Amino acid sequence: MILVKLGGSVITDKGSYRTFREEAMTRLAGEMARAHQDIVLVHGAGSFGHVLAKKHRLQEGFRSPAQISGMAKVMLDVRDLNLQVMKALDRADLPAASIPPSACVTLENGELARLDLETFSNFLEIGIMPVTFGDVALDSERRFGICSGDQLMLALAKHLRPERIIFCADVDGVFTADPNQDPQARLIENVERQTLGSLPRTARHDDVTGSIYGKIERMLAMAAYSRTTMVINGTAPGRLEKVLSGEKVIGSYVTGGGA
Repeated sequence: MILVKLGGSVITDKGSYRTFREEAMTRLAGEMARAHQDIVLVHGAGSFGHVLAKKHRLQEGFRSPAQISGMAKVMLDVRDLNLQVMKALDRADLPAASIPPSACVTLENGELARLDLETFSNFLEIGIMPVTFGDVALDSERRFGICSGDQLMLALAKHLRPERIIFCADVDGVFTADPNQDPQARLIENVERQTLGSLPRTARHDDVTGSIYGKIERMLAMAAYSRTTMVINGTAPGRLEKVLSGEKVIGSYVTGGGA
């Protein structure tokens, strides 16, 4: 079984509210179908989630009743994105089931405290791809918060112990700086815990789920539960299909594990 994360920057334009990259998602669905692998899929919220979540400060939990309409709108938007992802999978003849975090996740001070993991296992057993995504979820301390795709990936990795974990980003892997802004940025082919000190702690666009530093921290923890954890470029045609099929591609391998 392979655990795949499609980043929000791959399937949406994160700089433009509610902009779905249908062509990219259609291609990625086709690549997953041709690989003939058992996959659990997580996708980011991209511009369907982060823009309004940041505006209403949902990642901070309940601060005022004025946030409630924003919370409902974000949940509606990310379900719209998920529906479009599900339609692309259907067009590729990939049987899939959507599992929204707002219905099966509880946070505690922003950290994932409960996830209905058996639902994922049960769908896998009957040959249906479980699909989940970044979403708003209830929080036992803050009343609500943001459940990120990376939090879901870590919980699923612990439970499912996948053979491989693949993160699809909009660049070739983990870089020393943002390669879209810094021409001197270098690809880090092997990411280890000591790599963290050189990574930026600021988020791109309106990402309410944190910086690349925090994302790599979770990837390092995931590496303990899988033979291979890798970051690849999901915008490069054919790359996901190749790595799903066991071929070597350009990217970053995350090693070391441990929390």
